[in-house]
Amino acid sequence: LAAGVAPHTDFNPVLLKPATDIGAQVIIHGRAVASLSAKDYHAYKPTAMAAVMQSWDRLCSGFEAVLVEGAGSPAEINLRDRDIANMGFAEAADVPVVLVADIDRGGVFAHLVGTLELLSPSEQARVKGFVINRFRGDLGLLQSGLDWLEARTGRPVFGVLPYLHGLFLDAEDALADSAADVRAGEAALRVIAPVYSRISNHTDLDPLRLHPQVDFRWIGPGQAIPPADLIVLPGSKSVQADLAWLRAQGWETAIRRHLRYGGKVIGICGGFQMLGRQLADPLGLEGAPGTMPGLGLLEVDTVLEQHKQLRNLRGRLANLSRGDGSESAHEKPAVETAADGGRPHGMGAEVTGYEIHMGVTSGPALARPALWLAHGNEVAATRPDGAVSADGQILGTYVHGLFDAPAALSALLAWAGLDAATLEGAGQVDLAARREADLDRLADSIEAHIDLAALFAPNRI
Repeated sequence: LAAGVAPHTDFNPVLLKPATDIGAQVIIHGRAVASLSAKDYHAYKPTAMAAVMQSWDRLCSGFEAVLVEGAGSPAEINLRDRDIANMGFAEAADVPVVLVADIDRGGVFAHLVGTLELLSPSEQARVKGFVINRFRGDLGLLQSGLDWLEARTGRPVFGVLPYLHGLFLDAEDALADSAADVRAGEAALRVIAPVYSRISNHTDLDPLRLHPQVDFRWIGPGQAIPPADLIVLPGSKSVQADLAWLRAQGWETAIRRHLRYGGKVIGICGGFQMLGRQLADPLGLEGAPGTMPGLGLLEVDTVLEQHKQLRNLRGRLANLSRGDGSESAHEKPAVETAADGGRPHGMGAEVTGYEIHMGVTSGPALARPALWLAHGNEVAATRPDGAVSADGQILGTYVHGLFDAPAALSALLAWAGLDAATLEGAGQVDLAARREADLDRLADSIEAHIDLAALFAPNRI
C-alpha cells in the first residue's frame, strides 16, 4: 500500500494459517498445500524456503528496491536451524540487516544488545545498525544510552522515531492495541465484535473503529458481552473451532437476545458461515473432518472445499431498506448510466473488497442477497452475494472490506440504526484516505528523524 504496488503472493510467499496451538495449514504462493504440526512444518521448511527464494528472485528482477520484513525475533536460537523468515533468509539472500526495537515496550538496550549477542558471527556481520521506534519524551535524556550502544556494538543508531499518537496503520495479525487512540467524538451507535481464538481479517472492522459516531469494542474471552446496536462476526481461520469458542463464551445466547430486542447482526466470511444452519468440513481442511450445526439464523449451509476462492471484488449493496430484507436474487438489477461519473441510479452504495475462502454456501436465504457483484471487468453488478434475513435484521456476506467504501459504511450504519442527521453531521469516514494520510505522516517522520543518507550509504546496503 505504501509503495503503491498491486498486491501479489510473492510479497508473502509462505503463509501459516493456525488450526491448533501446535499445527497450521501451510499456504504456498496463495495455495494451501498441507496441514502440518509445528514439528512437521520445521521439517518442511527447506521446501518452503525454495518457494521463498523463487519469490525473492522474481521481486529482485521486477523492482529496484526490495524491503524485507522479518517475522518474530531474529534471535530465536531454538529455530535457527532451517530458519526461513529472519536471519536464515538474510544469509541465503545475502542482504544487510537493520535491527528495529520498540522502546515503548521497555528494555530497548537489552533487546538490541541481547539480540546481537545471540546471533552467529556471520549474522552479526550483516547487522549494519539500529533504529529505535515509538520514543516518547526528551531525546536529550536518551542520548547517553545511544552513545553507549554505538560504543558497545560498534554500529550506528540511524535514528529514533517518535511515538505518533493516533497513527492508524493496518495491523498484520494481532489486533491493534490502540482502538481508543483512533476513536473520537460522541458515539451514537454501539458496535461489538468477538475476538475469536483464530480470528482473521479483523481489519475489516477498522472503519467502524475510526468512525466518530460509533462506539466500537472488541470483546475478548471471559469479558461480559455488553448491549449493542450492531454485532459483527468477523472472519475466522478455523470456523468450526471459533464457532465452538463462540458458544462456550455465551455469544449464541447473547446474539439471540440481541435480535429479540431489535438489534442487527452482520457476519463476514467465516462469520457469515456461522450464521447458517450447518458447517461441513468433510476433508478436514480446518481441523478434524466433520459437521457442526451453525447458529441457524440464516437458511444456508456451508461445505468447505479444497479450492480457495480468491478474487478482488466490486459491486453494490442490495436494497437493505425493503421490508422483506432485499431484492430477489432472481431479479437482476437494472443499470442506468448516470451523468455524474457513471454511478448507477437507483442502486445501493458501492462496495469494493475481496473474497478469500474455501466455503461453498447454498440455501434458500441466498434468494435475498446482501450485495450484487460485478464479474471481472464488467460494469454491471449482476452476481448475488450473501444473504439478508426476511426480517431485515441479519446480513451475511463473503466480501472482506465491506465497510471500506465511505458510502457503503454510511449505508450500513444507517441500516444498523444510526440516524441520517447524525451520519450527516459526522461526515464520511474514508478508510483509504485516512490510510494514505497516515502513511504520509509516517514517511514524513522517518524522513525527519532517520539519517537516510547513512542508512542507504553504498557501504551499508
